[in-house]
Formats: sequence, structure tokens, C-alpha cells
Amino acid sequence: MKTALIFGSSGLIGSQLLKLILYNNNYSNIKLFVRSGVSSSNSKIEIIKTDFHNLENHRHSIVGDDCFFCIGTTRKNNPDKKEYIRIEHNIPVEVAKIARENLIKSFTYVSSLGANLNALSLYLKNKGQTEE
Repeated sequence: MKTALIFGSSGLIGSQLLKLILYNNNYSNIKLFVRSGVSSSNSKIEIIKTDFHNLENHRHSIVGDDCFFCIGTTRKNNPDKKEYIRIEHNIPVEVAKIARENLIKSFTYVSSLGANLNALSLYLKNKGQTEE
């Protein structure tokens, strides 16, 4: 049986992904990396309260088989450009590096249609840079 790691399980895509994985018999354990307290009565789920400003502190928890990264934000919610880039680019890249170093078999990053390194839109440019 496999372990899934989900970053961003409370958003639109992440919550649907969580439902799919919960009912997938290939996974016996699901680790949810969350900012704030969430509870679950499902025995498959392990909640990991995560300091996204210091992911290195969570290196030992970022272990398993398949990692799914669904965290995203908007400029409306994060008008500070540096914070926006940290959430949209730096966090997924750091999680992917730790996942690779911890020998996680697959890393799935939810990007965007039109992601492009050369896009004029900061959103699409960040997504393109993160994909790279």
C-alpha cells in the first residue's frame, strides 16, 4: 500500500483530489500538510500542521510514495508581490526538492493552462517558472 502527500487539500482542486485518493484502494495513508488545525476522523488521514515559512522543519514528514501540490493564491489575497511569489513559486519548488531528496516516487504540481516563462502575466509567468 502507498502513502500520498497532499499540499493544498482544502482548496478547490485539492479537496476533490483528497476525495479521490480517500476512495482509492492503492493508498493506505494520506498525509495532509496544512497551515491551521484541521481534524479528520478517517484513519487513513494524518494531519501535519506545517510552517510554510520553514519547510526544512518538516523534511522528516515529507516521505511517502506520491506527492501532490495544489497550493495556490491570488494577487487579491496576497497583494504583496514577494509573498505572492513565495507562495506561487518558492514553496512548490522547495517541496519538490525535499520530495526528490526523500525519494518520493512522483510529484504532481497543479499548474495552469497557459503557464509560460515568458508570459506577461505574473500568474502565468510564475507557473511557467515553477514548472521549469
